[in-house]
Amino acid sequence: MKIGSIVIHCHEFEKMVEFWQDALHYRPRDPLTDDWAVLQDPLGKGPNLSFQKREKPKEHRSWIHLDLYTDRQKEEVERLIGLGARKYPWRYPPDADYVVLEDPDGNLFCVVQKNE
Repeated sequence: MKIGSIVIHCHEFEKMVEFWQDALHYRPRDPLTDDWAVLQDPLGKGPNLSFQKREKPKEHRSWIHLDLYTDRQKEEVERLIGLGARKYPWRYPPDADYVVLEDPDGNLFCVVQKNE
């Protein structure tokens, strides 16, 4: 068994699909609909990201988040902010190897420094 798709419910549907497509360089698996999209890793190595439109914004922060691994954390954080992410006011421990960001719908995710 493996993870086939990570499903994200979102209010800012179009912004979310565009942001995550650009952030991860994923591509639509099928034509997008008004309320559903599946993005896939063009190399076929990562799980799909699926987006389901919701009429109202979420009321509470989710306990599930994505960790994005990179060996160029600073550059990737700046790139993601340029795509529409925002820095989240997190209380970091002194040895933190991650930066917490919010996507356009307010979902938290981390950019983790992982040297190859």
